[in-house]
Amino acid sequence: MNIALSLLVLTVIALVLGALVLFRRGGQRKQAVLMLVLAGVMVMNIAIWTLPTPEGRSLSGEAEKQQAPE
Repeated sequence: MNIALSLLVLTVIALVLGALVLFRRGGQRKQAVLMLVLAGVMVMNIAIWTLPTPEGRSLSGEAEKQQAPE
């Protein structure tokens, strides 16, 4: 789970930087806006998985507890 969340964060950074480059070049504003929207959706997914509930548990922590034994 930690690897997936790390990859999501790196992807968000890449999308935002890519969108900034497209904005500076001009001409491809629609793609840049869509990249920023996707980055926002991914940030919300990261928040959902990592922010704790009022009981102090997070979805990622619960998912790690419920993995099959090795």
